[in-house]
Amino acid sequence: MSSEYGLKRHFNGDAARLLGGKIRAVHPEFDVDGYAAEVERRIPGKELKDRVLVLTEGLRSRLPADYAEAVGILVSILEDELAEGEGMFNVSWYLMPVARFVEEYGLDHPELSLDALVEITKRHTAEYAIRPFIENHYELTMKRMPAWTADPSHNVRRMASEGTRSRLPWARTLTLFVKDPQPVLDVLEPLRSDPSEYVRKSVANNLNDISKDAPEIALATALRWSEESPTPETAWIVRHGLRTLVKKGNQLALTILGATGGEHIRVPSLRITPQAVDLGDTFAIRLDIENTDGRSHNVAVDYVVHLVRKNGRSIPKVFKFTTLELAAGERRTLEKSHTIKAIQTRTYYPGEHVIDIQVNGLVMATDRFDLRL
Repeated sequence: MSSEYGLKRHFNGDAARLLGGKIRAVHPEFDVDGYAAEVERRIPGKELKDRVLVLTEGLRSRLPADYAEAVGILVSILEDELAEGEGMFNVSWYLMPVARFVEEYGLDHPELSLDALVEITKRHTAEYAIRPFIENHYELTMKRMPAWTADPSHNVRRMASEGTRSRLPWARTLTLFVKDPQPVLDVLEPLRSDPSEYVRKSVANNLNDISKDAPEIALATALRWSEESPTPETAWIVRHGLRTLVKKGNQLALTILGATGGEHIRVPSLRITPQAVDLGDTFAIRLDIENTDGRSHNVAVDYVVHLVRKNGRSIPKVFKFTTLELAAGERRTLEKSHTIKAIQTRTYYPGEHVIDIQVNGLVMATDRFDLRL
């Protein structure tokens, strides 16, 4: 059985044959067998992005030297546009080297390349490929954003948002937008109540990126959007766009999302059971929560697990517990289960783990459990 996992395992000789076959259908001179053999020879030991680059370089050496002709061939193999909910990583994943082709070789032909990326993003994504054009052809690329945000295609609208994210995962940081997020907010403005969930998720993630570097600007934007666009779509974007600030207990973020009265809430009892847990086990969190005020309040309850690291220190990881409305003087018991399960992105270490209960971002109670490996 192969030890490879994740998306990278798909980028091999078979992927080259799939992509090469589509190219040969419109460009009969394309050497599919040679392409597949080269990819199989060069991919061992490489991770996802480097594997995609291998396929991209193989395209460059086998397509016409003229960039316009080569990119025209690649655009001609594109099939029907992805519908809402069709994932680029499970439907059109094999087009990743096509987008990378424009990213790597198209900077000297920005107009042609941006046109190609619009067509590519309808069938796959251009969120990574567009970033070098923002950096190297800023005015030209940003000038196209208004047309993209008004495009009938949800995929094109999403490219405008996702491509301008300052801290897009798997991509290098766009430092110009870290320093000044206003151009990004200008892009997001017409998308703040977009009918597409795919677009809304991107807008929320973009706002969340901005909140990490410019929290005051993100908060002011979220507050204005909430007041000017009181739609369920905008409310969803604001809620998810402020998630990092909410986890940090930012009081204005919580207020924007409707949380009130944190200073009137008490957690008189908290119990973690069992208090000795093995990896893979589940522990229960049981707490009493009380509103001491004479009026009702909406509260957001989170729990923070302080994960022990290899050096003995700990880092906090925030988990949602619940949101609820507590009537004046109401006391309620809440319970939740949490499983300590191994995942690829987290390594657990033995020792005492602290758990805090946060209500509207304020720590109200603390307990502990011992993790045994």
